[in-house]
Amino acid sequence: MDEIFSSLGLTPDFQTIGTGALPSRYAVTDLAVAAYGAVAQAMAGLLEVQGLAKTPDITVDRVLASRWYGYSIHPIGWELPPIWDAVAGLYRCKTGWIRLHTNLPHHRHAALSVLNAAPTREAVAQAALSWRAEALETALAQAGGVAAKMRTASEWAAHPQGKAVAQEPLIDWISPRNTAPKSWGATAARPLKGLKVLDLTRVLAGPVATRTLAGFGAEVLRIDPPDWAEPNVIPDVTLGKRCARLDLTQPNDRTTFEALLSEADILVHGYRNGALAGLGYGLSARQALNPNLIEASLNAYGWTGPWATRRGFDSLVQMACGIAEAGMQWAAADVPTPLPVQALDHATGYLMAAAIIKSLTSANKGQVKNARLSLARTAVLLMHNKQTEHGTLSLTPDKSDFNPNIEATPWGAAHRLAPALSIEDSPMRWKNPAARLGTHAASWA
Repeated sequence: MDEIFSSLGLTPDFQTIGTGALPSRYAVTDLAVAAYGAVAQAMAGLLEVQGLAKTPDITVDRVLASRWYGYSIHPIGWELPPIWDAVAGLYRCKTGWIRLHTNLPHHRHAALSVLNAAPTREAVAQAALSWRAEALETALAQAGGVAAKMRTASEWAAHPQGKAVAQEPLIDWISPRNTAPKSWGATAARPLKGLKVLDLTRVLAGPVATRTLAGFGAEVLRIDPPDWAEPNVIPDVTLGKRCARLDLTQPNDRTTFEALLSEADILVHGYRNGALAGLGYGLSARQALNPNLIEASLNAYGWTGPWATRRGFDSLVQMACGIAEAGMQWAAADVPTPLPVQALDHATGYLMAAAIIKSLTSANKGQVKNARLSLARTAVLLMHNKQTEHGTLSLTPDKSDFNPNIEATPWGAAHRLAPALSIEDSPMRWKNPAARLGTHAASWA
């Protein structure tokens, strides 16, 4: 995992505690530990440049790091919604396998329309058998749906998009520029206190990044469209945040958004390549509104190549790039076998947070640059690190894994996992419990 630290200009210098690994063909737990370690190392550098600490002790818990890659929230007397829509999942085709992602209504509609199928697994399974997997993948993409054919690693390496992603850096640093030196109300205990983070992210990777920043004291304001819903992950990823809604097609909401953006210190977004520009907020427009803004952005399949604007999610990238096929061979299974957790999402999220913190270190001196990452490029990293031990670690937490305080969420009381990383005198903690989308005003507190 050395590439993580070299991409950030860091040297790994932290302790690990705990033993074990999640069962997988690939070193998922090692990836989780390294990504957490990168956040901590970047934070140690920021604390040092601010004169708040010098080489603080850092510890990453292997067990907790692995379990945060699952669910960090564990309800007391209520249940989280199902993570998958009833139609989502794996289907055999005339040739090969395909995975459909139908959690969002418009993606579900696209899939059912292309397949001309009723909204049942049985009907979709029967319809998929009349398609070649690659032809169905293409048809769904053209219809605005999201799906991925299962490929082998060698097939992905020969694919135009696989070739493009392999040439991209793990963290693509762009738009370097001189700005006014940035300062905020940092303390050793809350090193990101006083920073305003505008969160335009969805589902997992981006929200993991902003949840991490909130854990060190940043004020995170998440903005969603009026009709956006993703109930299966919101209790997990909105920890520490305020959540508002804006419609960027409406003049009044655009005015509000531009005011928020002009005052933000950090922008994190997961819009597809070119989507913000389509709304009138391309990079040059954003920098005109806020020349000092630090950005981190991500997409699914990389920033170059024919799929650079294709919709995608962790589970689909695993299918496309060869992870699910390698897992099937490793497990001696007869169906595609993904990673035990959505490790591409989580790792990319923590790497985004580390990149933001690293840019903040430079911003103290009036120099900033933005970071771009992708799930597919994180997959390249993981696939170069195969598991060498027989992983037996469970995602089921022990009582000792939980934060001692009960979290009062809008859905009910819940346990929350204790932080997986510890930085001396700079503990991760979240001021606010998880929140429903759209429950706060679109303003800085």
